[in-house]
Amino acid sequence: MHQLAERLQQSDRLAHRAEAEAREAARSLATESEKKEDGRAALEFGSLATGQAHRARRVQEELQALTNFGRGPVPRFPRQGPVGLGALVDVSTEDEEGFAERTFFMLPVGAGTELTGPGGDGFLSVITPASPVGKALMGRKAGDTIEVTLAGEVREWTVLEVA
Repeated sequence: MHQLAERLQQSDRLAHRAEAEAREAARSLATESEKKEDGRAALEFGSLATGQAHRARRVQEELQALTNFGRGPVPRFPRQGPVGLGALVDVSTEDEEGFAERTFFMLPVGAGTELTGPGGDGFLSVITPASPVGKALMGRKAGDTIEVTLAGEVREWTVLEVA
């Protein structure tokens, strides 16, 4: 979770920097003579700044949700237990290239983020209960098969382990 928090904080810093730069660009175009020529550009920079401010607020909300989740007890999942928030889930996937294993980390925020596994071992893909893969995995147990639609194709994945 620490890696995800660091990435969210970096995203927050970038959003705030982009917002400040866009607001400054909008102000610099706002002189009386430039208003006539560059009014549209000033509006566009203002809109960009507003969008970056929304992005920063959303990241702050995600950081707060992650912090709140981390304050609770560390979830423990028995090998045969169902997938829930905080679970590491290994699945067997099949595609044109054959079978592969993927590991997912079910968290309240951060869907799509790739993290380094414990001890630098492999990669984890963060999923949330609201994401398509998260919805398919919630409540599943080792040995269950789920259907996941990727790029318009339905694929069957098998849950190998829940930890």
